Amino acid sequence: MAQNPRVLSVTELPTSEARWITLNKIKYADAEGVERLWESAQRTTRRGSIDAVAVLAILRSKTDAFPLSTVIIEQYRPPIDKFIIELPAGLIDAGETPENAAIRELKEETGFVADRVIQSSPVVVSDPGMTNANMKLVVLNVTLDDKLETPEQKLDTGEFIVTRVVELAKLEEILEEYDTKASTSLTLGGFVVDARLSHFAIGYQAALKVANGTF
Repeated sequence: MAQNPRVLSVTELPTSEARWITLNKIKYADAEGVERLWESAQRTTRRGSIDAVAVLAILRSKTDAFPLSTVIIEQYRPPIDKFIIELPAGLIDAGETPENAAIRELKEETGFVADRVIQSSPVVVSDPGMTNANMKLVVLNVTLDDKLETPEQKLDTGEFIVTRVVELAKLEEILEEYDTKASTSLTLGGFVVDARLSHFAIGYQAALKVANGTF
């Protein structure tokens, strides 16, 4: 029987037992030459110079059967102990380009198959005061023949991801709803929107308002 995931306990983790991250003590000199210390977390899985990708999929119909849309996911994240609403994303495997990783992750997590890369961002960071983890945002095009159907996912063991297709024009509104009502997933609530997805949705609406002169 399906149940809601939850944190059972939290204990300190010695770095000698950590599989994915380590902690660093950084000594640096500030703008006045004063030596200072900083604590940071670092991934131990980085291959090359980039850790991961996030994927913005642009879903479109050859027959204009549905508005320009994208796919977001709901996934439980233990460090937050909530379901995070986010873009499909994942680590880059050995020998992969960020763009190939994005295509793979989109297919695995959502079932959608990209037909071309629209854009690949520069390397970006999201919490530089805490970690050196970085990523690229890869925008992928997914063209569907007619009606919008949700394909079968290819999830790894232990992955539990709910996909949701959303019209781009309504994305910000949908994300705001997660704060006030339950979603369609089998959960009791407790959602947090990922910052990268939120920033994109706010920026998209701002661009629309600038275009029509209402910003």
